[in-house]
Amino acid sequence: MRIARFSHGEAIRFGIVDEAELVVLAGDPMFAGFETTGERVPLSEVTLLAPVIPRSKIVAVGRNYREHAAELGNDAPSEPLLFLKPNTSVIGPGDSIVRPPQSDRTDFEGELAIVIGRITKNVPAERALDHVFGYTIANDVTARDLQRSDGQWSRAKGFDTFCPLGPAIETEFDLDGGARITTRVNGDVRQDGPISDMVHPVPELIAHASAAFTLLPGDVILTGTPAGVGPFGAGDTVEVEITGLGILRNPARNA
Repeated sequence: MRIARFSHGEAIRFGIVDEAELVVLAGDPMFAGFETTGERVPLSEVTLLAPVIPRSKIVAVGRNYREHAAELGNDAPSEPLLFLKPNTSVIGPGDSIVRPPQSDRTDFEGELAIVIGRITKNVPAERALDHVFGYTIANDVTARDLQRSDGQWSRAKGFDTFCPLGPAIETEFDLDGGARITTRVNGDVRQDGPISDMVHPVPELIAHASAAFTLLPGDVILTGTPAGVGPFGAGDTVEVEITGLGILRNPARNA
């Protein structure tokens, strides 16, 4: 089931994607279930929003693909390398990534995102997937020059607009189905790799994160990016596609 968050008229609502239409839900399905209103709205008449605004945090994972770690001169860590992005960094499909004046280089990082569905603390890996509401696409935008100069990643990865999410949440995504992450800039492929290349797989990431932080419904875990990261500039359009999840597309502009 694919769940979208959208604006229609003056209202923000949730719906189940059914081909070219949205079956409107009575409330946020994460908390209110999947009761429908009986209304259908054409996708062409709505604006898709970020499918979730994390209630407390975005937990991101660095260097979780060996070739990506190597391309930046690093080894893949023996256990997941965690950092946080603020929920104010979230934008939705079609929203502009704003390149801050403090940085001369902003990079794309296409990623699979996990949406947590219930309170999760100290969950073992073998039960971790029971705590997942669904999956979506993310772009872990990074001010690469600031990441290097600061010596830690909070500012470089935490600017407003630096976490595009969307276009929807897929509740039945097959982690073992051969899905690939493909990132394009102005139509040119820059990243293309299977999610199976993760060093630390999804259940381990959830278990590791929940051992440190209580994960709340709506929190998001970014699972790392394959090799091929690189810069984009004002006027460029960045697309991240994951098999079975669709395409997340965002233009870029300067502040």
